[in-house]
Amino acid sequence: MKSISIVNREMTDAEFTRMKSGFDEHTLDNDVEVQGADRFGYVAVEENKFVGCSSGLAYKNGANYSGWFYLTDLFVEKEFRSKGIGADLLKNLEEQIKTKGVHYIWVWTAGYEAPKFYIKQGYKIFAEMENWYSDGSSRVGLRKNI
Repeated sequence: MKSISIVNREMTDAEFTRMKSGFDEHTLDNDVEVQGADRFGYVAVEENKFVGCSSGLAYKNGANYSGWFYLTDLFVEKEFRSKGIGADLLKNLEEQIKTKGVHYIWVWTAGYEAPKFYIKQGYKIFAEMENWYSDGSSRVGLRKNI
């Protein structure tokens, strides 16, 4: 057997593609369907001006949604905050994904800004990683049954 070297470098595109294929093969070897995801989202605009957005990924097992949605983005421009726009963006997204068979939504957020907002929308904390940010605040995971 030839000697195997461990090299400190980024993977090439071909190596990254092979790694992903290898994970898919391993998944199938365990009689589990390969998971995919579809992105859903909303954008808030005032005339042609971007105001905010909500979006994320609905995970699929084969052709069917798994029931889980990862909220990757919820943003409102500073001048438009505290006007209910974020809650509306989130509510619209939750209603849309519920029609796809999604029952649970989860998000990571910064402890210095948004946990109170999400709790007010019915989310519950499921994880907290202390001292994540430079000011010592946590990274917080929240989830909701929709």
